[in-house]
Amino acid sequence: MRFILPLGLIATTLAVAPVRFDREKVLRLKPQDEKQANIIKDLAKTNQLDFWYPDAIHHVAVNMTIDFRVSEKESQFIQSTLDQNKMHYEILIHDLQEEIEKQFDVKEDIPGRHSYAKYNNWDKIVAWTEKMVHKHPKMVSRIKIGTTIEDNPLYVLKIGKRDERRKAIFMDCGIHAREWISPAFCQWFVYQAAKTYGKNKIMTKLLDRMNFYVLPVFNVDGYIWSWTRNRMWRKNRSKNQNSKCIGTDLNRNFNVSWNSFPNTKNPCADTYQGPEPESEKETKAVTDFIRSHLKSIKAYITFHSYSQMLLFPYGYTSKLPRNHENLAKVAKIGTDVLATRYETHYIYGPIASTIYPTSGSSLDWAYNLGIKHTFAFELRDKGKFGFLLPESLIKPTCKETLLAVKFIAKYILKHTS
Repeated sequence: MRFILPLGLIATTLAVAPVRFDREKVLRLKPQDEKQANIIKDLAKTNQLDFWYPDAIHHVAVNMTIDFRVSEKESQFIQSTLDQNKMHYEILIHDLQEEIEKQFDVKEDIPGRHSYAKYNNWDKIVAWTEKMVHKHPKMVSRIKIGTTIEDNPLYVLKIGKRDERRKAIFMDCGIHAREWISPAFCQWFVYQAAKTYGKNKIMTKLLDRMNFYVLPVFNVDGYIWSWTRNRMWRKNRSKNQNSKCIGTDLNRNFNVSWNSFPNTKNPCADTYQGPEPESEKETKAVTDFIRSHLKSIKAYITFHSYSQMLLFPYGYTSKLPRNHENLAKVAKIGTDVLATRYETHYIYGPIASTIYPTSGSSLDWAYNLGIKHTFAFELRDKGKFGFLLPESLIKPTCKETLLAVKFIAKYILKHTS
């Protein structure tokens, strides 16, 4: 007799255990010629390679540094293929599960208190948003801009005085779920802004004259999933029609050159663009909010990891924006200022030529909407830990990044009308 479980129960049973990554590796290599680049592309067709940098196989090119994750089962075959073809590679991570567990290397100071030196799950971040409003009622307010596909709230924290007409900067973190250092920075920024107002000269001047809208976690459902089920999850959690694969890459879902890359059309790909521009509730909530505040928003800054870059438009074309020289100047000084703290080296430039071409990104969308100062930070590191930056590096990363953001904000205050 066949025993058939109800579908819902099967799904629940399968979803209980978080994905483990025992003995999975992250390899780095640099193809020296077209033949080697094609070997990587061929391997990706027949093996489950998770591309960390660049984020998709179609970006792989000669002389590009490529980082990818490979399962224990497939790693032997992949490594022997590379060896046979005399392709030099480096093993960045020998056991991914070990590195995931080693991320949490900071002890909690006081149980119950929000820690800026630790990664915080979604429940802790929600509690923190309430606490910030309660603690700084004249400086911080919370705006619910929408909900996710799983009905989680999307909260923006507004920092600054009540006047809506003042210049403003919109900042978002955590558009890609596994990039945990990003939401950590948004929390740090809000904390520092509220704490140092009236004490730090620059921050006081900024908050006296402008507002900041901060979305601490853009991709809430994906972020929760990366904590509870799959640390390497990137997309949101929306269901895709006629596909068993879940999720859309929210940073390919904006209405800017949306359908121009063929490889973003596969629902099973990590860079899936969605069925149409702004199809996702998260994207729609953010675009609606920005459109409704367009008169005041003078800059848009989004935070990702990893690779230590400060990027500006465009991603979908090699054409340079009209104010390219201005953006390059701000980015250059921003990276110089960032380096003054710990000598962390960032490179800067347009997305397409500095990192790789992208379509449907929030950065290009905001720029084309009329926000002429749009920047994306790719935070630490350069690949030793990748998406698994240890907690002990959260504060140094946040402190140096804050210097650059304060410089950009000062520039916006002085040079935009």
